[in-house]
Amino acid sequence: MAFSYMPGFGNDFETETLPGSLPQGRNSPQRPAYGLYAEQLSGSPFTAPRGTNERSWLYRIRPSVRHTGRFKAATYPLWKSAPNIGDHELALGQYRWKPVPMPKEPTDFIAGMRSITTAGDVLGQTGMAAHVYVANRSMVDDHFFNADGELLVVPQVGALRFVTEMGVIELRPGEIAVLPRGLVFKVELVDETVRGYVCENYGAKLTLPDRGPIGANCLANPRDFKTPCAWFEDKETPCRLIVKWCGQFHVAELDHSPLDVVAWHGNYSPYKYDLATFSPVGAILFDHPDPSIFTVLTAPSGEEGTANIDFVIFPPRWLVAENTFRPPWYHRNIMSEFMGLIHGQYDAKEEGFIPGGISLHNLMLAHGPDASGFEKASRAELKPVKLDNTMAFMFETRFPQMLTRYAAEVETRQENYIDCWADLKKRFNGTPEGDWS
Repeated sequence: MAFSYMPGFGNDFETETLPGSLPQGRNSPQRPAYGLYAEQLSGSPFTAPRGTNERSWLYRIRPSVRHTGRFKAATYPLWKSAPNIGDHELALGQYRWKPVPMPKEPTDFIAGMRSITTAGDVLGQTGMAAHVYVANRSMVDDHFFNADGELLVVPQVGALRFVTEMGVIELRPGEIAVLPRGLVFKVELVDETVRGYVCENYGAKLTLPDRGPIGANCLANPRDFKTPCAWFEDKETPCRLIVKWCGQFHVAELDHSPLDVVAWHGNYSPYKYDLATFSPVGAILFDHPDPSIFTVLTAPSGEEGTANIDFVIFPPRWLVAENTFRPPWYHRNIMSEFMGLIHGQYDAKEEGFIPGGISLHNLMLAHGPDASGFEKASRAELKPVKLDNTMAFMFETRFPQMLTRYAAEVETRQENYIDCWADLKKRFNGTPEGDWS
């Protein structure tokens, strides 16, 4: 079945599956068409400024109060929330991992969530958590919503289908999806096994960064974001609703599907984006600019210019800067950087950082090109070179990212990562030329 999408970022959309099911000129008629219930889903306080005020009106077969019942506690021990301090005995350091192993037992998207880091405070709605998901089974009659934050999903292996109460998003590696806080959904697998990354944003919603002097174009253009058209199912079979709320999990038994929104309108909705449509800008004469020029989405904090989260990518691009060390420079940073590789090779790490892998460089911990990457870039002929067939990304936050016990103890952690800088030689010899022998 082909699913339809509406273009634009932050638009006020309207969509209906049955003719006349979406009221016109009002939000809550006395008797909505088709015997539907009108219900508002708010993503911001009622009195938020117009630019950040988000809500959608849903017209559904049953109101959401009928999609919950007596909750019981549920356990997903590998999905952690902040603060999660003192969860392990591993000392401070720069860390890197090979891909998280695929599950051997039947595992769906929710059960397959493995938290790697947490930052901030889920109760204070600040910070984030970085996860890897692995799954080999679809969610058939299980449904989920996250009251703690929105989910930014970055597939790395295999295609997924997010069947949400506001429409269906089909997602493949090279695309991303954002699922708003409180949105009910289930995840179906298009391929047998899937793996990817998730940023759970506890704070203000992700939005497009200001372009500043760049102007009106380039980076992520609003028209390339796609929001699903309405879709619903009227299914009366035993189902479950799983909720993540304040870092804990709860489950309710239902006798029907909660994915029953026949029509909706508003600006609080899920969306997807194809990373291949990102238009990068960069240096065309000298010096490597700050990686902030590769920001796709940002979640602001209370301090201007300091993000709760930045989602940054390193896409295919031309390198043309003259008399310049072209890879990212060596760096100590107030932001904390969780990095993943979707496919290809990252130019600052020639070995060890492989697709599906992870690296973590916490605030003020030094990082930069490995020894072989430094040698290659320092001696390269500076002709135009295209970095191709690559896609790396960062979840970057102002908060320190605390490792989970799973991340500290998983067998794929590379204990020798720190050695990638061991062969960086002393080049200083008191002469302007230095020692490049």
